[in-house]
Parts: sequence; structure tokens; C-alpha cells
Amino acid sequence: MRFKLRQMEVFRAVMLTGSMNGAAKLLFVSQPAISRLIAHTELSLGLQLFERDKGKLTPTPEAHRLFQEVGPLFEEALRIDELARDLAERPEGALTLCSSPSLALNFVPPVIAQYLELYPNVRLKYHTTLLADMAHELLGRKAELAISVLPIDHPNLVVEPLATGEMVCILPQGHPLASQPAVGLAELAQHRLILYSRNIPFGQLVAAAFQRANVSWTSAVDIVRAELACALVRVGAGVAIVDQFSVGEQGWPGVVTRPLRESIPLSLSLVRSRFERPSRQVQRFMRLIKEHARTGPALAGRPRAAQCILP
Repeated sequence: MRFKLRQMEVFRAVMLTGSMNGAAKLLFVSQPAISRLIAHTELSLGLQLFERDKGKLTPTPEAHRLFQEVGPLFEEALRIDELARDLAERPEGALTLCSSPSLALNFVPPVIAQYLELYPNVRLKYHTTLLADMAHELLGRKAELAISVLPIDHPNLVVEPLATGEMVCILPQGHPLASQPAVGLAELAQHRLILYSRNIPFGQLVAAAFQRANVSWTSAVDIVRAELACALVRVGAGVAIVDQFSVGEQGWPGVVTRPLRESIPLSLSLVRSRFERPSRQVQRFMRLIKEHARTGPALAGRPRAAQCILP
């Protein structure tokens, strides 16, 4: 192997910090040691990785190409290192979860709190990910279990339906439409609209609903996260359509939530890799979140709108 792991580590450190001195500080070694190893690496590979001019380093095109490949390798190495530490320090193991961003605001946190109360010795890692990246996260072992707010179809994933929900409209407190029990798309279209961008799945769902209802609409503000819409609605910037899971049971101060007359349904799923048998930790979490979907509190907008669809 001409490009050894230690050489990759030093090369990556130089690329990240932009200098030999920065790499030395990052790796807790001397600057001359870094310089010698980079020079040896260039010699053994037969490649010039950096152009040197008055003490400044400029990566060559070859260095940039190598860096693209080295990055994912070290992410995997760090994952393995974390796994080894977890095995040594936590006999109960670890659990790595990801979810759609909207579920991270209200739906998933109570389940995590319950899980940690029941299994305090398990190390839990949780992050959000977009629908387009979910398969990569699971098949790349960056997460063991995902909770998706939209359908996902992949031959190498196991998808279990969890619950259903819907889009809702949010209005500033005191808005004329807030006095109604439900609001139609045609009524919303008469006001300044804050909507999900049509570049993301939520935005495509909302656009399709307007088209089905034969309602013309124009978005005044495009957003990609529901909390941005809530913040804008609260200060009177407009009215919005968001997923009910982002609003949650309590809603936002100064914001009124109402169901839409034209339903825009959502389908929550539990997703995992077909190639990995679910660990004990994953099975425990799945049981808890299924129970939460069955018996959890009603969400804002319509009582019990998020209905469990599991037997």
C-alpha cells in the first residue's frame, strides 16, 4: 500500500487546516514531522500534492481529488473508533438514530427522553437528515434507524408504516381566518403566503394540493424549515402551510393552527437497512415509538390527527 493510513491522516489534516503548522497542532506533533511526512508521501506516490510559495501551501488538483476520497474514509474510521469505545465503555451498547427535521421538533424528543429513562446506560446519537440522504445514512451505517415523515422507496431498505398526519395552516393571532374551524386553500391564497420551496418534497405536496383544488397561488416567501414559517407568521409576515409535526401539540406563541379543508396527508415510517438485523437497542426504541404513535397526545390543529396505522 503506497498511500498509508498515517499518510492519509496527515494529508487530510493539512488540507483541513491549510498549513503544515495547523496540521501539526491538530495532530499534536511537531511541524517538521508533518513536513517530512508530506514530502515522503509525495515522493512515494510520485505526485506533487502542494505547491509551495514563500511559506504558503496551495493544494494541487491531484490533492483536491485525493481529499474527496480520503474524507469519507476517515469518517468511517471515526465511526469504527466510536464503536470500539462504546463496546469498551458501555456494555449496553449504543443507538444511532436519524429522522426528518420536522419530527425532531416535537414527535421524536419525548420518545428519546423515555428511552433514556428506561435505558440510561445506552449511548444515544441522534441527528436529522433529509429524505434524499436517508438511504445513504442507513446503508452507510451512519444510522441504524430512521423515522421519516414522507414515504421512502428503496429496494435495500425495510420500511414500516408508523402513523399518519397532515399539513396544517398557521395564522397570526387575531387573523380573520383564525375564527374559522378549518381553512380552505382558496381562502389562504387571498393572503400573503409563506410556503415550503417547491424544490423539496413538502413544497411539491403543497403545490400539488393547490393544483388539485384548481386554486392559483403565489408564494411571497419560500422556506425549507417549518420553524422559519412559524417565526414569520408570528410577526405578521403572512400565513403559512406547514406539517403538523413541526407545530406540535403546544403550537407557537402568537400563532394559531387550523386544519385545511383540502387534506394534504403525511405518512410516517420507520426505516432501516435490509442488510442489518435490528439490534436490541433498535428493537427497544421501535417499540417505544410505536407506542407513542398509538397513545401520544393530540397534535395542534386537529385532535388525534396523527393516527397510528400499525396493528
